[in-house]
Amino acid sequence: MEERVQSLSYEAYTVGILCALEFEMSAVRYMLDKEHARLPRKLGDSTLYVLGELSGHNVVLATLPGSQGKGAAAAVAKDMARTFPSIELRLMVGIGGGVPSGKNDIRLGDVVVSVPDGEHGGVVQYDLGKNTDDGFVMKGFLWPPPEILRSAVGIMRSDHRVSQNKIPEFLSAMFQKSDDLRVSYQRPVEPDELFQLEYRHVPNQATCQLCDKTKRVQRLLREPTPKIHYGLIASGDQVMRSAPNAAEMDGRVVGDVLCFEMEAAGMATQYSCIAVRGVSDYADSHKNDAWQHYAAAAAAGCAKELLSYVDLPQPSTTTAAVGQHGFDSSMGNGPAAQHIFRGQGVQNSGSGNVSIGKDLNIGRINSW
Repeated sequence: MEERVQSLSYEAYTVGILCALEFEMSAVRYMLDKEHARLPRKLGDSTLYVLGELSGHNVVLATLPGSQGKGAAAAVAKDMARTFPSIELRLMVGIGGGVPSGKNDIRLGDVVVSVPDGEHGGVVQYDLGKNTDDGFVMKGFLWPPPEILRSAVGIMRSDHRVSQNKIPEFLSAMFQKSDDLRVSYQRPVEPDELFQLEYRHVPNQATCQLCDKTKRVQRLLREPTPKIHYGLIASGDQVMRSAPNAAEMDGRVVGDVLCFEMEAAGMATQYSCIAVRGVSDYADSHKNDAWQHYAAAAAAGCAKELLSYVDLPQPSTTTAAVGQHGFDSSMGNGPAAQHIFRGQGVQNSGSGNVSIGKDLNIGRINSW
């Protein structure tokens, strides 16, 4: 890990990355180009953050506090938004269960990026709806990814038609940082086996050594390089461990579901975001933990490459002077120092009072 740089202000951070589990967050952390010194915790925010630079962006990393699911993700996303008010882009990065099909050749270690498809914005909350005489009808609205990320996805996707993605390159650089990282996050020797939809895993076995190999789906050989897929990610509070159930859920959705996970809907309910999921299993009874770390690292590498396509105007990066109550008291240096006031509109009442809203940046002007 590179030496940490001095603290920046809370307002200096424009990208928030949320992970459900520690090893997912660590995969992103050890792909940072630089790690920044931590800032004091603000009152009311119990989340601890890792700060740094990734592909030219000042980013905030957070993981869920020991609990998974949409509610935990929504709570941490809100805390992050209050503590780091300049965040413009949000990513949910980690692992998920892939849904291979004749159309989508998804393999373990591949990555799925949520993009709009059909009537859905990229993430689908599959367990929110109502039962009717005609079956289960999904309800609710989730925010699609922000336009700039959708545009970045389009350019990255186009580039990968003629060139390889950079995930292997980023993994290699990550492994150079320590032997422990290489051992933990390298591609596993556990075979990538996809079994037929109705064939269930032999009970009480950690691996598929005793499963009937004649029930495997025959697939063409492919280079052991993560491939990136783009489409819908289904999110809900249930761990999907049944291929028939996954197929049933997929049948409810207008568009192709490529992956199942448990947290992105929590963030997408509140904020426009994008989900990046490494495929660690096939959302069936044969799932195990062997591919989780590698899949998390592949997702982190994809997120790093995606951010390299995005150019955001950077706010002030002056060193934060934080008081005992956690308020940023930095006044900056020079005429370009920025101060940010927040609300919902700008209104002059005529009495000399001004209501300031949205995000209004006021630079301090030196007197002559």
